[in-house]
Amino acid sequence: MWRYTIVRILSALPVIAVVGVITFSIIHIAPGDPAAIIGGDEATVEDLQRIREQLGTDQPIYIQFVRWISRLAQGDLGTSIFSKKSITSLMAPRLQPTLSLGIQVLLLSSALGVSIGILSAWKAGRPLDRIFMFFAVLGFSAPGFWLAFILIWGLAVNLGWFPALGYTPIGDGLLAHLHSMFLPVAVNSILSSAFISRITRSAMLDVLREDYVRTARSKGLRELVVYMRHAFRPASIPIVTVIGASLAGLATGFVVTESIFAIPGLGRMLIEAIIRRDFPIIQAMMMVVATAYVMINLFIDILYAYLDPRIRY
Repeated sequence: MWRYTIVRILSALPVIAVVGVITFSIIHIAPGDPAAIIGGDEATVEDLQRIREQLGTDQPIYIQFVRWISRLAQGDLGTSIFSKKSITSLMAPRLQPTLSLGIQVLLLSSALGVSIGILSAWKAGRPLDRIFMFFAVLGFSAPGFWLAFILIWGLAVNLGWFPALGYTPIGDGLLAHLHSMFLPVAVNSILSSAFISRITRSAMLDVLREDYVRTARSKGLRELVVYMRHAFRPASIPIVTVIGASLAGLATGFVVTESIFAIPGLGRMLIEAIIRRDFPIIQAMMMVVATAYVMINLFIDILYAYLDPRIRY
């Protein structure tokens, strides 16, 4: 197990290195002069030179790359062009809303998706299964922004049960925080749980056809024991995979969600940086998100070996 884990960790390092190269190249691949884009039409020659010095684009590209990697190794993500503040200090207060949203969505979507998938497999071909899968297909097909506006119109505007916009920090009370986060959590959970439920149903139905499941039933075990003890663990590998993929995909979904619901998180920070052409923030955010993707995939790979010991061999 330890050897398998170490090999997986070492194999993730080159991926992070490639991600770093691609992220660094963004500022050079983008068309036009970044200094001219940031400075605008009224920027003087002195202004452009000052911006180039701040970005470091006045140096040879290999020197820029070495400096950027050196700062990353020290935990320095750079400095914002416009606010003149370190990007780490700008990200710190925005981390709580994004993490809170992600944790709530992960827990709720996993619980809903897995439960609905198991129930659908149990009642395969029956009316309950068809109803669940109809709503799963509907939820999987619905655009996130459309679903967000529908929930705002129904639950916030008409019924007034939840706030349409805004964010209440956890420090102001857990219930108030959960109340303010209900709509964005619901939007992302519906989209993620729809996909998870379909994969769970398919994986469970495949495992239920295996001989050892028939043997367990022939011993007189209850259906609940057969499903949870003998069928769910072998079926959990594709389920864990799709949950991890959904969690990684939430990074892009949060950009839309935080913008719609005015949540001051990292996704909204990225949108603001793109609009203002604040390239250091864009680079830092992309590096953080890409590294999170790699770490999530690494965790899933290690979890595979726990769920199925045959994988480590």
